[in-house]
Amino acid sequence: MKLTTLCYIEKDGCYLMLHRITKKNDINKDKWIGVGGHFEHGESPEDCLFREVREETGLTLTSFRFCGIVTFLSDMGTPDEEWEYMCLYHADGFKGQIKTCDEGILEWIKKENILKLDLWEGDKIFLRYMDQKIPFFSLKLEYRKGKLLSAWLDGKSLSI
Repeated sequence: MKLTTLCYIEKDGCYLMLHRITKKNDINKDKWIGVGGHFEHGESPEDCLFREVREETGLTLTSFRFCGIVTFLSDMGTPDEEWEYMCLYHADGFKGQIKTCDEGILEWIKKENILKLDLWEGDKIFLRYMDQKIPFFSLKLEYRKGKLLSAWLDGKSLSI
């Protein structure tokens, strides 16, 4: 089981998106995502959030909201299923200057253009809930070989 964070940083009607084109053997290869990553030993969700945002962007968050938990169940083409719990955040305050990211290219993308990017199908679901400021939610996404098979919001099945 993996524990991760993902943050969408907003400024002037845009999200700071990471185009994952640099790392080899990257499950997110060529996808556009927010910034974040895996917990290190002893970290709280916020510790991981602050560290990952700083490492990937050079920014220090000053205002953020914990939007929900996203549970991923996936085989990604392997014989074994993998579980991941992701803490999803939205940030609208930060200080510092954006640096070059070693995991891909950072780019400010207008929110109305986000869904035109190469995103995971499940990301489109939680981005909508996050943008609508739905109170804290639990979203479960089940993937098989990279295709979204099912989704549940707060324990209720969603049609996809």
